[in-house]
Amino acid sequence: MPAPDNTPTLSEAIPTVNGTRHDLVTLGVALAAIIVFVGVAGTVLPAAIRALQGQGARPDLILTNALLLNIALILLGWNRYKALTGKLETHRKSEEEARRLADSDDLTGCLNRRSFAAHLEKILGEGTKAESALAAIAIDLDNFKQINDVNGHAAGDLVLRTACDRIRQLLPDGASLARLGGDEFVCAVPYNLASPGRIELLASRMIEHVSRPVVHDGTALDVTISIGIASSIHLSEASKETPAQGLMHKADIAMYHAKKQGKNRFYWFEPPMENELRFRSELEAGIRRGIENGEFVPYYEQQVDLDSGELVGFEMLARWDSPEMGIVGPEIFIPIAEEIGVIAELSEKLITRAFADALCWDPQITLSVNISPVQMRDPWFAQKMLKMLVEHRFPPHRLDIEITETCLHENIGMVRSMITSLRNQGVRVSLDDFGTGYSSLSQLRSLPFDQLKIDRSFISELKNGEQSDKLVDAIISMSDGLKMPITAEGIENEDIVVALKRWGQMRGQGYHYGRPEPGDKVLERLAACGRLIQDSDSRSLDITGFSGADEMQKKADSGQRAV
Repeated sequence: MPAPDNTPTLSEAIPTVNGTRHDLVTLGVALAAIIVFVGVAGTVLPAAIRALQGQGARPDLILTNALLLNIALILLGWNRYKALTGKLETHRKSEEEARRLADSDDLTGCLNRRSFAAHLEKILGEGTKAESALAAIAIDLDNFKQINDVNGHAAGDLVLRTACDRIRQLLPDGASLARLGGDEFVCAVPYNLASPGRIELLASRMIEHVSRPVVHDGTALDVTISIGIASSIHLSEASKETPAQGLMHKADIAMYHAKKQGKNRFYWFEPPMENELRFRSELEAGIRRGIENGEFVPYYEQQVDLDSGELVGFEMLARWDSPEMGIVGPEIFIPIAEEIGVIAELSEKLITRAFADALCWDPQITLSVNISPVQMRDPWFAQKMLKMLVEHRFPPHRLDIEITETCLHENIGMVRSMITSLRNQGVRVSLDDFGTGYSSLSQLRSLPFDQLKIDRSFISELKNGEQSDKLVDAIISMSDGLKMPITAEGIENEDIVVALKRWGQMRGQGYHYGRPEPGDKVLERLAACGRLIQDSDSRSLDITGFSGADEMQKKADSGQRAV
């Protein structure tokens, strides 16, 4: 950016405050005194010199006093003028510093969002040579929030400063760097259209250099970045955005695509990405609206005892009954709900509806619910769940909480505490999708799970040969050693049922027993086989087996307030 013009304006040089006006008057008096001094000194000084030499009379006393007074006025005026000049210089430097602070990020020293947008707008407005273009490179630190939460804000600030310095060192002449806020950075880099590979090489080097560990208090912090690149040749004159906004927006879209594709990589902007992001934005808004309007509903998948064929439980599965899209599966909305921070609210509303449904079932039928790894990061999760049980008077021994192996790799100490709290009140806790998350045997032995669920990917392969049999056999042998019952997911036909029966008693679920159904269909199914209880009985159910229910209610309330 061009250096600011520091020449004081007329209004700066002649301030309007009264004190400064007096200074200017004093300077005028001093100038007049100098003029008088020149005239008087021409008469007094020669007479004084002759008098000292004894060649004439002493100079006139009045003129001599006038000369001395002029000298005093000159000195006073000069001092006042120097003071005024010093004030102007201080004022100029203060304005310069204020302008610098307004245009730069105080943590990293690079440009901020406002100044970068103006800078980029100016460059794009000036245009580039026919063979040149301008690339905007959007950079976002991956998993920065986790670094901040685990290691503190001082560590986070160090990571941001270090990442900024490493990026700045790689930028070519003529490039500029800005921090847009949080862990987002953006660069503007001119390049030759015949050599876009130079921009790709720069992005690759950024990924390599920034990913080097940052040491804070003896701890090595690993950080990666996702990069999106957009070129000024992508800009459209029909866009409602300014050129700078459009270029930054497109780079941001490409960066988001890089994150979605696995992070720690870069992508150039492509027009289909914009449609994808627009759809994603609509999904986010739809999910928030759907939670508020009660559009998310529980579906239930049967769990059957393989030996007797008896229905022993249901697993609750989330479905989105969208007015625009119809029934939407969880693989679409669950990851988005986790990212935008609404998964806990969504899950709690679904569980509440599931409790109401399950209170009408045969009391021997259990209810299994899946818990997101995001919810397991909440230290008050167990208290919230127990409070819900008390409020809805649902027997805890009928509830089975299912958590995935990925939860075990984040904070196993907190997970152990949550599992213990739930089990102490009679709630069962199962390890879901076992075999896909690489849990260690020591973790399984140290955590008090009630049950293991074999992932459907292993079960569905049973029909494909001996190798799959050995894998399932190894998992079941491990569960036997840990004295944990087994539930097999993904049973699709009778052949798999026959194969599983070889390993002894276990539960099973899958499309072989029927597809997941909404609550009203489950009621019809249970009514047909006489396994419903009367509404009056369900309202009078006590939470038998829930030890210290009143005390737990107080603790749950306290935990809720603490959150």
